[in-house]
Amino acid sequence: MDGERGDRAPLLDLREVDETQVSVVGGKAAHLGALSRIDGIRVPAGFCVTTDAFRRIMAQTPSIDDRLDQLSRLSPDEREAIRTLSAEIRRSVEETAIPGDLAAAITGALARFDEQAAYAVRSSATAEDTPTASFAGQQDTYLNVVGPEAILRHVSRCWASLFTERAVIYRLRNGIDHRTVQMAVVVQQMVFPDASGILFTADPVTGNRTVATVDASFGLGEALVSGLVNPDVFTVRDGDVVTGTVAAKQRAVTALPGGGTREVEIDRQRQQQPALTQAQVVRLVRLGRRIEAHFGRPQDIEWCLVDDDFQIVQSRPITTLFPIPVADDQENHVYLSVGHQQMMTDAMRPLGLSMWQLTAMAPMLEAGGRLFVDATRLLASPASRAGFLTMAGRDDPLMKDALETLIDRRDFIPTLPDQGGPGKPTTGGPSTSTEADPAIVTELTERSETSIAALRRDIATVTGTALFDFLLEAFKEHKRVLGDPLNMQAIMAGMEATWWLNDRLHEWLGEKNAADTLTLSAPGNVTSEMGLALLDVADVIRPCPEVVAFLRDVAHDGVAHDDFLDELPKVAGGAEARTAIEAYLDRYGMRCVGEIDITRPRWSERPSTLVPVLLDNVKLFEPGAARRRFEQGRQQAQQQAQEVLTRLRALPDGQRKADETARMIDRVRAFTGYREYPKYDIIRRYFIYKQALLAEAERLVHAGVLAETDDVFYLTFQEFHQVARTHRVDDELIRQRREAFRSYQALTPPRVLTSDGEAITGAYRRDDVPAGALAGVPVSSGTVEGRARVILDMAQADLEAGDILVTAHTDPSWTPLFVGIAGLVTEVGGLMTHGAVIAREYGLPAVVSVLDATRLIRDGQRIRVHGSDGYVEILP
Repeated sequence: MDGERGDRAPLLDLREVDETQVSVVGGKAAHLGALSRIDGIRVPAGFCVTTDAFRRIMAQTPSIDDRLDQLSRLSPDEREAIRTLSAEIRRSVEETAIPGDLAAAITGALARFDEQAAYAVRSSATAEDTPTASFAGQQDTYLNVVGPEAILRHVSRCWASLFTERAVIYRLRNGIDHRTVQMAVVVQQMVFPDASGILFTADPVTGNRTVATVDASFGLGEALVSGLVNPDVFTVRDGDVVTGTVAAKQRAVTALPGGGTREVEIDRQRQQQPALTQAQVVRLVRLGRRIEAHFGRPQDIEWCLVDDDFQIVQSRPITTLFPIPVADDQENHVYLSVGHQQMMTDAMRPLGLSMWQLTAMAPMLEAGGRLFVDATRLLASPASRAGFLTMAGRDDPLMKDALETLIDRRDFIPTLPDQGGPGKPTTGGPSTSTEADPAIVTELTERSETSIAALRRDIATVTGTALFDFLLEAFKEHKRVLGDPLNMQAIMAGMEATWWLNDRLHEWLGEKNAADTLTLSAPGNVTSEMGLALLDVADVIRPCPEVVAFLRDVAHDGVAHDDFLDELPKVAGGAEARTAIEAYLDRYGMRCVGEIDITRPRWSERPSTLVPVLLDNVKLFEPGAARRRFEQGRQQAQQQAQEVLTRLRALPDGQRKADETARMIDRVRAFTGYREYPKYDIIRRYFIYKQALLAEAERLVHAGVLAETDDVFYLTFQEFHQVARTHRVDDELIRQRREAFRSYQALTPPRVLTSDGEAITGAYRRDDVPAGALAGVPVSSGTVEGRARVILDMAQADLEAGDILVTAHTDPSWTPLFVGIAGLVTEVGGLMTHGAVIAREYGLPAVVSVLDATRLIRDGQRIRVHGSDGYVEILP
């Protein structure tokens, strides 16, 4: 092929290309070249116009640098500006003349194949068809192009298609710099197929890697891709077609003799015929498995059938599949999402993942930037299974339903002999394991304070490799405190008392979720106190108009000004405001959204995060609101307790029922608040660990080992230790980890994931939800109607009185928002998760675990939250 070898070659034959040359030929061409080397895989012949040619064209395109600068400053939502500017760039690129030597090289290559044959001219960008971004459909492909002049014209169009509106928006949304993406162009001999379509070597809906699906239609695949026809759909498992649906294929796209394509109507007698025989489907999937094995991951493959011979015209990774935890055997496994338990389903960076694994009480596996636990053994034993499913149902009914769906299949989870397991949750008479003695909580918190003080003192003098050895010992203490039998006893006492009250008072009095009111303003809840304490900070700020104006500037600037506390004393009242904010941060500054990931910026590191919430508190509340709110809740709980006991005494055997209930009310009041304390303990320890690790990272930056401090976030704790020991770091590994993390952020983790890769969502099987309403888990009683505020970033909060917060999930850091809302709806959560506990403490009607709530409910819509019955109505 014409041109030099290497990065400066303007053209390369596809047979010279493989997946290591993405920077030279782009993702599509790299995959096609690799495909052509796989034994038994046929790929239409052709060549690639490399990225070197594209760079030459861009260098000659007028004003391109200025226009790219303008483009990079736009946000994905500025559609009109993107449309106008991208159209200008495309027009300029298309009008830039192809240099004579490059045009000659392309026409010379065509002459060696067949100058007057038909070709497909296809874009191949360097950022497409990668394991982390497919860019499917973002750039252009032209079919049945005939003649050198037309091919040169369409090569220019492919270069220009790097700047289609959809491609620009895709890059902006994925944080990809326009200048870092280059465009190559594939010129490939055209095939005129009898049938064509798409093969997924894993089920693209469920993620099951053992299932392949084939979509097939007559003629060129353009009819299928453009949605012109409904294809035949076949499902293949273990070499057999297990399902097959033959569609009425009324139209097809075919090639015109002089170039181009057209739609044609399929003969009526052929419309109901399958595009492939079952034998052909099985043979195609066998080829697909060979391709999948070569690339090492499931593939989305475009194919053509010509005279009973399959030709492959594209293969790309299926980037939407959730990865599977690595197992050291070939057995079936069932994995449960840790994020759904911890109210943080976002992707975590490697350091955050490894730190949680090292400090968790159970073994955890990583996949897709999330953590999972292997529940296979618990589910395989009938005795442990029953108790485990009961516990899962109380916490997350969707997870329980997903597990029951899997169990009902009877072919995935093995049955093991009973070896004991967790007992069923208490639902009978009141437990006597832990009496309602507040001294137990006092003892536990004092133990925690002593342990944390020792940690803070001892870690201060440790650096270098000794720090990592110290931390490994600190993690043992961390787990010892968390696993203290008295700690677990206190947590379970509050939870069991809640379950008991809900179950018994529903049975005896017909009361739904009776514990909700009885736990209002329970003492000692460090998370609910955190929300009320910010109201006290607002009381300091409210009388100072210059402070309020200053903070509004901070909030509306759109940039995190985390040095604003240094500037605050310069305005009237600012010194007192700073003192109040800093006192708040001293107690709660280790918290943040997604706090189980140690790499997330804490409030102490980014105090501007709290400014919008502070301003909402100034706007929505009167002075003294925190004390009034807590006292009001306490009195409501007291009145409800008296009313319940009076009604119970009027029942048969009423005094016994009242006495048991009184004991359980005392217990829930004594221990429910403590439910939040262990997490507070964990996060305080995490901040101490983080400060020490960041100090070590800064030393490595000063020593020239690391480029920047947050590079260590993309290393595991063990890898960080190795870097501190050797003073050597793999920069390419860090780059790959950053890229992988970015791709993981776009994935939605499943509640339940199998080792086959199947994601099982679970469903609500209820007949008590009105048509059109969104079902969920009732976690805090009451009904409220108001404006939905769909908020995914706490720092973007802007609330009005009566608003209902709708979000994906809430961990304790969201609590300051709870004081200013009228109700709560989340996509993740259960009866005893943090958002539910705090919603009950504050008396907010709440429904959690509402699938796709942030998508189905639009910001600003009026909704009605039924916190007692567990559903949300979207109002007209």
